[in-house]
Amino acid sequence: MKIDETQRIGMRQAYGSVTSRRIEGIPDRKRVDEVHISEEAKRLLDAREAQQTERIRKLETLRQEVASGTYYVEAGKIAEKLLPFLLK
Repeated sequence: MKIDETQRIGMRQAYGSVTSRRIEGIPDRKRVDEVHISEEAKRLLDAREAQQTERIRKLETLRQEVASGTYYVEAGKIAEKLLPFLLK
């Protein structure tokens, strides 16, 4: 394997051009970051926000029912959800 100075020369040239621009007073180009969001992504975001709003409403209703003592869950529904885990 041959090792030579070609990589260092290329790096020196790259940095040298930046330095010479600064000395000459040529302003560097400023890059601006841009983000483009597709229409589909916007629709998905809107749908997610709608679901989030509905979820918050349901949670608030549950909190009120629990606080007032009117929250009720059928034992059969709990058993249906637990049964598959218990049979494993």
